[in-house]
Amino acid sequence: MSVARFGHVSEGIYRAAMEGRTDYLPAAEIPLPRRATRGSAGYDFVAPVETVIPAGGSAVIPTGIRCEMAEGWVLMLFPRSGLGFRYQIRLSNTVGVIDSDYARAENEGHILVSLRNPLDRELRIARGERFCQGVLLAYGLAEEEENREERRGGMGSTGL
Repeated sequence: MSVARFGHVSEGIYRAAMEGRTDYLPAAEIPLPRRATRGSAGYDFVAPVETVIPAGGSAVIPTGIRCEMAEGWVLMLFPRSGLGFRYQIRLSNTVGVIDSDYARAENEGHILVSLRNPLDRELRIARGERFCQGVLLAYGLAEEEENREERRGGMGSTGL
């Protein structure tokens, strides 16, 4: 059962996120996230540009990817197991939560991934390297007043 579709953000949105960087893949050439095996839960994201994460620091990787999902689903982002296990790399926000309405944000739902490096040496994520994975999960709702707010901005735009 298909509940989501990955796609590319526009070249303009992507180029703006890549400001100051060079040698990155054009948005249309970035491989869409895919599972490595039939039994894989995670969809691997590919780094479209080489990124250096300084010792004890963090770096943002603009993926050039968006995800349109059915209502009632969320895309959760995690570092790939090998990066976490070998280098203790983690997402700066622990787990990335991509809401089902994020694809309609002003930034076209551009998925940006911030990685944190706890090591005492820099770490390089090579262009073309699979560096994080997204898992689609269904979620339930608690009893509450109906929320009719529409998303406008991107990350952190709800102010909550």
